[in-house]
Amino acid sequence: MIKPITLLTAAFICLCNFAANAQKLTEQDSIKNLYNTKRAENFYFELLGPGAVYSVNYDWRFAKKQSGWGARAGISYYHSGSEKIFTVPLVLNYLAGKRGKYFEVGGGLTFYNANTNDVFFEQDYDVVNIYGNFYYTNPRSKTGIYGTLNFGYRYQPADGGFNFRAGNSPIITGHEFYPFWPYISFGYTF
Repeated sequence: MIKPITLLTAAFICLCNFAANAQKLTEQDSIKNLYNTKRAENFYFELLGPGAVYSVNYDWRFAKKQSGWGARAGISYYHSGSEKIFTVPLVLNYLAGKRGKYFEVGGGLTFYNANTNDVFFEQDYDVVNIYGNFYYTNPRSKTGIYGTLNFGYRYQPADGGFNFRAGNSPIITGHEFYPFWPYISFGYTF
């Protein structure tokens, strides 16, 4: 015959187990709901990439979910000696993956104003021919657009916090194609 205390103990253990599993399921469901009902928004600092030297960016998803179609807009200003570069990268992107780990692919345009000898920016120079040798002098400010692509990894937690991105962002100018232009970024998801 089973003693009442043994029966009560077994019932208590079953009840605790049921409550723990229910809580675990509730936590998993709430995390799953975050991935499917919360629009991902990111703020990050990026080295290289579509902003040329660096850029500060805001990125968001179009739908109320963590993956899928989205866009980013950034801004950058670099000044060193006589070189000045101002860029505004605008990129459409798509995130494929789940649970904060995504493959990112995208493309866009970067508007620039540059006074530099950098190879990305077509410049207008005065050309001087001295004894058969050509010299470039007086670079003038150039404004234009170059195209960018984006292929990389993105870590973006659904409940907010530190985000990370790394990959390759080929550059397409009016006169060249640069197939390897890496990027790395760190920021915050909210």
